Amino acid sequence: MYVQCLTESVIAAACSRVGQSVLHLDRRNYYAGNWASFTFNGLLSWIEEYKNQQKVQITESEQVWRSLIDEGEDVVPLSSVDSSISNLEVFCYASEEEEKEEETKAPLTSCQPVNAETVSEETTGDSTEAQDTVTGDDTTASDAKTQNEEHEVSEPEEEQHTSDISEPSQSQEEKDSQPISSPADPPVEVEKKITYQKLVKEGRRFNIDLVSKLMYSRGALVDLLIKSNVSRYAEFKNIGHILTCRNGKVEQVPCSRADVFASKQLTVVEKRMLMKFLTFCLDFEQHPEEYQDYTEKPFREFLKNKKLTENLQDFVLHSIAMVTQQTLTEEGLKATQHFLRCLGRYGNTPFLFPLYGLGEIPQCFCRMCAVFGGIYCLRHSVQCLVVDKASNKVKAVIDTRGQKISCSHFVVEDSYIRDEQRQSTAYRQISRAVLITDRSVLPSESDQQISLVTIPPLESSAPAVRMVELCSSSMTCMPGTYLVHLTCSSSGTAQEDLAPVVSELFHVSTIPGEEPSEGAEERSKPAVLWVMYFNMRDTSALDSSSYSLPSNVHVCTGPDGSLGSDCSIKLAESVFHHILPDEEFCPPAPNPEDIIYDGDGPQAEGPGFDESVNTEAEEEGAAHEKNPSTEPAEMDSVADTTPSSEE
Repeated sequence: MYVQCLTESVIAAACSRVGQSVLHLDRRNYYAGNWASFTFNGLLSWIEEYKNQQKVQITESEQVWRSLIDEGEDVVPLSSVDSSISNLEVFCYASEEEEKEEETKAPLTSCQPVNAETVSEETTGDSTEAQDTVTGDDTTASDAKTQNEEHEVSEPEEEQHTSDISEPSQSQEEKDSQPISSPADPPVEVEKKITYQKLVKEGRRFNIDLVSKLMYSRGALVDLLIKSNVSRYAEFKNIGHILTCRNGKVEQVPCSRADVFASKQLTVVEKRMLMKFLTFCLDFEQHPEEYQDYTEKPFREFLKNKKLTENLQDFVLHSIAMVTQQTLTEEGLKATQHFLRCLGRYGNTPFLFPLYGLGEIPQCFCRMCAVFGGIYCLRHSVQCLVVDKASNKVKAVIDTRGQKISCSHFVVEDSYIRDEQRQSTAYRQISRAVLITDRSVLPSESDQQISLVTIPPLESSAPAVRMVELCSSSMTCMPGTYLVHLTCSSSGTAQEDLAPVVSELFHVSTIPGEEPSEGAEERSKPAVLWVMYFNMRDTSALDSSSYSLPSNVHVCTGPDGSLGSDCSIKLAESVFHHILPDEEFCPPAPNPEDIIYDGDGPQAEGPGFDESVNTEAEEEGAAHEKNPSTEPAEMDSVADTTPSSEE
């Protein structure tokens, strides 16, 4: 039995895949817990639920528990309130005036002059976009779909960034072939003002993550997606820019050989120093004499010993290794090595991002679990555990409907555990901010880029801040806006930690809808339309010894503060092997064309398999395997088998 988050979803999929019976419960009305993605309207509802959340009186239901408890059994109550989110604050800076009918852009007609940029934005079928999709052969990428019925995206998308290994997009050729208007007769474009009403109206175009992470191309999560064949349920986009903020200015981080030698921010001497250091980091284990005197010293001191300039130290520490000032040297070297080894697998950056938000990943594993017999119930939680006194193991649970359900193992998220069941409450906090802005912090030739920005500490005592800026082609925000995630370790409330960074990089109006004055420095900054601050509990440092619970109760921690998801995947594998030590973790799921159905008989044997007995979804899935540009059908077909919320 499982209560879901990313780690629990992976464990559930792994157990279901090897034939175990899985019941997956969640007290929420959505999947993935604190890893969830919301539409803008859904996020507003989530905020209201948080504000209206009241503690439930546990004593009133104890009589129900006692009537179901037999002799020799004991009860361990669970928390009915999720306290993992705190200090939530929301501010709206977009104009709240009603949208005017005449402000909407007129459709193009044959008599209107058009330019190449306008055509590329308005074309409905010809300018398809290529995306990097992780596939089971570990070496190829497929084109991403431009529409998704599940998310009800029916309007044309803008041109997206593609990596070098993607199938070439035809959009550039078509763009070049479009008629271009003469300078004497330019098109008149009216810049539309984005109001709060517009954000609400287009709310379904947003997919806003509660936790902000990226996927290392050679990280544990990508490797698991490939191994298990779960990658077929999702699509991915490259991170186009890796940036840093120095002296209030956003700059490109040189992290590959080509970037280093093309950089205009580094001197010739700095370029050689950086390349020499990065080359050393790739196989630093072969040269222990270089760092053995610094194994117990901070990584920053080792960088100084290597004679790196302050400029290079900031690049390596905050933007490549992405570690803190206190990180030890060996850990810093491993982080740098991991970053460098991820370069080139799916493009010139080491990161991928799932289209439609990070919340897609837990749902992908939920789909796999459901395909192999797992049962899902939303809005359905567990009140208490029934423990056998003789063995001190959980033998059953009592749900919120008063049912007693037998189980052999219970996997639960940390937020369900009461304080009296904890040996330690020394958990950390993460500060988070989610912004909707009107343009990118680093405008470029293509505005459809996902950017990772690291902001070094503004003060010596403050933490470094990580910023991920998502464009509309990532399917996480409406066209004309950007979705920005800020994350750092907490030293105060999220607003106290992150508001100074927001003020430095963005224009924050004092009056909703107010424009910066003409010629002001603020005009060059993106404007904040809406922002949400909150703190999230980070329990990743806790282990099984931190809880006073029966031995077959497995507590999974929530999201941690790191950029990747290796901690959650490693924990999932550890719990799985504790439950089923002799089974393989997440073996590959069969491809649709390889499945033999009962009753097919001789038709399903050998190469003479009759394609006519395939379902429509299987035929589309097989076509996708042969032609990577074909939209995969498994997402929709498998989603139909996932239990609905009514179940």
